[in-house]
Amino acid sequence: MMLFSKIRTGPRPRPFTSGTNLKKKTPSIPSILANVLLIVLALLFLFPFYWIVTGAFKVQNVAVAIPPQWFPTDPTLENFKVLFKNPVWRWGFNSFFVASSEMIGVCLTASMAGYVLAKKAFPGRKIIFILFVSAMALPKQVILVPLFTMLADLNWIDTYKGLILPAIGWPFGVFLMKQFAQTIPSELMEAAKMDGCSEVRLFGTIILPLLKPALGALAIFTFINAWNDYFSQLIITRSTPMMTLPLGLATLQGEYTTPYGVLMAGAALASLPMIMIFLLFQKAFTQGITMGAVKG
Repeated sequence: MMLFSKIRTGPRPRPFTSGTNLKKKTPSIPSILANVLLIVLALLFLFPFYWIVTGAFKVQNVAVAIPPQWFPTDPTLENFKVLFKNPVWRWGFNSFFVASSEMIGVCLTASMAGYVLAKKAFPGRKIIFILFVSAMALPKQVILVPLFTMLADLNWIDTYKGLILPAIGWPFGVFLMKQFAQTIPSELMEAAKMDGCSEVRLFGTIILPLLKPALGALAIFTFINAWNDYFSQLIITRSTPMMTLPLGLATLQGEYTTPYGVLMAGAALASLPMIMIFLLFQKAFTQGITMGAVKG
């Protein structure tokens, strides 16, 4: 008992923790303002899509009412019923087939051309690249007349070939792939050649996998550009079965009245493939548009 009475009693020492004396970092005013600004901009960009989706379920008098009805209190599917009385599925197939074919063709040709311009030394390489960059500055309307004449001589007017093949050689795709291919170490290709790797195998098994981030970004750019290429498709197509979805929706406008609800229903459906393509390649999107600009 005497032994235990000599033991000093007192508060137990607190265990040492590295974060005991550290204060939580409070967000600064500039970071808070930046986040608020980003949220406001995101809402502004999302508002047109929200208005299209909600307008697809409004009747005509509600869709054009002032003040507007922000949310349909009496939603209806009548707009979709009127929309599908037209060959919408055919128009949607044409748009998806043309956009997908252009996306695959542009990614394939641009990756090969960009790799050659970035990693192969041959006379006139810089001049060819300058020509590609210069072609990016030309408006599409400038080349439509000679392009139409050429397609008419080939009997490609109102055909899938006329819609797809002229867009395969996209200068922007070559520029993006060339900038990204420059970041690939040349030692990697030299080591593959020392192991007996052929040029075709080198490109297919080594270069293409390394170009995936840039290919993902280019796939999104190409698909959206082809899907929304209203002017070129208007010039090349003639018959209703060959129309794409943007062209077909434009024909639904009347001479004196415009069915806004039907057009919004069609626009909502037309936006779904672009959203799916973006979600499919979103992981590579940011990498592709930033890493390709590291070297130039």
